[in-house]
Amino acid sequence: MKPFSRRTFLQSSALLASSALLPSYLPLVRTAPKPLRLGGPIFLKSNDPDELAREHRRLQYSAAYVPTVDLTDTNRIETIRKAFAAQNVLIAEVGAWVNMLDQDAEKRRKNLAYVTDRLALAEAVGARVCVNIGGSFSPTNWDGPDARDLSKEYFDATVENCRKVIDAVKPKRAKFALEMMGWSLPDGPDSYLKFIKAIDRPAFGAHVDIANIINSPTRFFANTALINETFQKLGRWIISAHAKDIAPKDGHFMETMPGRGRLDYATYIRNVTSLPQEVPLMLEHLRTAEEYDEARAFVIKKATEIQVPLA
Repeated sequence: MKPFSRRTFLQSSALLASSALLPSYLPLVRTAPKPLRLGGPIFLKSNDPDELAREHRRLQYSAAYVPTVDLTDTNRIETIRKAFAAQNVLIAEVGAWVNMLDQDAEKRRKNLAYVTDRLALAEAVGARVCVNIGGSFSPTNWDGPDARDLSKEYFDATVENCRKVIDAVKPKRAKFALEMMGWSLPDGPDSYLKFIKAIDRPAFGAHVDIANIINSPTRFFANTALINETFQKLGRWIISAHAKDIAPKDGHFMETMPGRGRLDYATYIRNVTSLPQEVPLMLEHLRTAEEYDEARAFVIKKATEIQVPLA
């Protein structure tokens, strides 16, 4: 064994000291890129789970939004779960798009009950995540904007709502997550970290939508840095991501399909596929099959360029 020199000791001490200062949000491991699990809506007119699963595969999708099914229909839930698993299509997301902060008490109660049922469905069907926004205090628009949606009152109420939903279901497989928004919390990785710490539930995860949080010229023109920061800080909690794009129009920012904006998709895909856990990337908010064809082709082209295969 070589003698342990003073220089070696000092170098080792410096390394240990620097590693101790690393922020706790860093992912535990960064892996070689995995195959990309891309998903999106399909337009096949069928209720047959086997046909639906095969259609996803025909479109080169290996992730899916949950097909239409009621929580009480246990036979169909099991059929869907088996059909999609047989085609290696991950059921990525169950949406729960209602206002958990509605100012009408009865509507708020019903909305929370609906979100709870959707998380229960995600757990039953084997979906990765049930996702919703925190909601809005706006009296006219369920998803904002309202100045109070950046307040401590909003934060505290959203923490309480998330805990209620998770504690009612107690999921073992599915996670509950909040959609990032540009005008309400969480509006970026730092506010998302605060929610993770405050909610303090293993069943709460991070859902990434970079296009949603590009709400300033700084974030728009430095979106590569924003993507890297978001995945660096939230990495270990990220369970799903949305694929959209953002473009300038008449002095404002406009959501658009992947490939028609300026989001750094090579960096986005690298981050999605380099986490220890598998993270589906889901296309959304387009109107026609032809628009989804274009968006899907662009994402696949970008993945091919950086040598990331499809799952």
